[in-house]
Amino acid sequence: MQIISQPRTDALMPTADVRHDLFEQAISIIEGFYSDVDSLPASPQVSADEIRQYLSQFTFETSLDAKQVLDGVSRRLRDWNLHVPHPRYYGLFNPAPGFYSVLADLLVAAFNPQLGAWHHNPFGVEIERHVVRYFAQQFGIGTDAFGNFTSGGSEANYTATLVALTRKFPTFAKSGVRSLDGQPVFYCSTEFHHSFEKIAHQCGLGRDAVRLVPVTDEFVMDIAQAATMIEEDRRNGLLPFMINATAGTTNSGLLEPLESIAHLAQEHNLHLHVDAAWGGPAILSDKHKSKLAGIEHADSITFDPHKLLSVPMAAGIVLVREHHWLHQAFALKTDYVPESQTAGLDNYQLSFQFSRRFIGLKLFIQLAVLGKQDYEKVINHQFEMAHLLAKKLEANDYRVLNGASMGVVCFAPQETHPEGQDDFQWLADGVCQSGEAWISTTKLGGHPVLRACITNHLTQESDLDRLVDVLNRVRDAK
Repeated sequence: MQIISQPRTDALMPTADVRHDLFEQAISIIEGFYSDVDSLPASPQVSADEIRQYLSQFTFETSLDAKQVLDGVSRRLRDWNLHVPHPRYYGLFNPAPGFYSVLADLLVAAFNPQLGAWHHNPFGVEIERHVVRYFAQQFGIGTDAFGNFTSGGSEANYTATLVALTRKFPTFAKSGVRSLDGQPVFYCSTEFHHSFEKIAHQCGLGRDAVRLVPVTDEFVMDIAQAATMIEEDRRNGLLPFMINATAGTTNSGLLEPLESIAHLAQEHNLHLHVDAAWGGPAILSDKHKSKLAGIEHADSITFDPHKLLSVPMAAGIVLVREHHWLHQAFALKTDYVPESQTAGLDNYQLSFQFSRRFIGLKLFIQLAVLGKQDYEKVINHQFEMAHLLAKKLEANDYRVLNGASMGVVCFAPQETHPEGQDDFQWLADGVCQSGEAWISTTKLGGHPVLRACITNHLTQESDLDRLVDVLNRVRDAK
């Protein structure tokens, strides 16, 4: 009996010709966006009602033409989206992704590897381990250092906190907080990332376990105040176990005094965590890595490739000084996951995730293509643009309040009261509504400021001039 080969197709896998046409359409859409993004409004204006009206046609009861769906959705992404890849998006720590990392994400989506256990995808697991070890070496945290890719900085910080709890309180993993003689607490400055409040909640410590240390006039942790708080807490029966130093605060990009905080952690026998979600990648820059001096003393480090390293959302990394700390915090046995022959390399034994996306490929490929030398140029350029923006703002009667630290510029109009009764939201709104740029407001030392962050490797001096121009127009029209 002769078996006749038929092209395989079903609802989820169209024929090769159809796939080819849809790939071409998607490439055309993406290339059009790349070509036009700097001429599009940075922050298009759209109402919830407009979006819901469009979505109401999708009842999901019948099938629709794939090309029409792709075209319609891409048009709305173009017209109804805050364009993070825009060279005049000066917002949060969201980058314009590098092209090579976009290609990597396409491969991951197609191959769909599962990195929960080594034997599921040995090549993928080993790629991530290779990248993790590279960064551990760059940070200088020891030959036994290890880590994981995470969904972002919040998961990385959560992982580090669980590691610190298990390390300092061996009964915590099995019996929880009830097995301890007091309330565990940990320390962050008031310029911390608020993920730690959620983390304290998730860990069962309660949000009051986050002890907030006042900052100095330079908006970084006051070491003397931290020491006093630790000593008083111990006298009051609390159980200090960790101190967090932020390398690149969200508000202002400032780096806390890592060396001094490391000495404090050693003196009081605390786990030292460095939240370097924003500033950590500066370790690749020979020009700027000295700013991270002291990070080599960390017991754990968070940093996010989906920020300064310009890979697509979402990608975080957590590093720990000792490989076995991760195993102590997360290891377990299951009947439904075959035991790996490579002891200590199963991700489900080293993190709280089981099913895991291949996050690391987009960083691996981009690192492989660029190399450290070109990545350094990308990082240096973004920092240089921030310092240039600060100079341009000062030349136009604005006060820069943070020295344009690590790519972030906090500023306010010169004529405003130094105590900042004005929240400047009107000025940020005017800039955003113009469509020419996007900035935000925040508070620095309790006082309102405007915030502009260089988070795009494509931002050039002409883009800075456009921002200053629209700022001046909105300010002068008030």
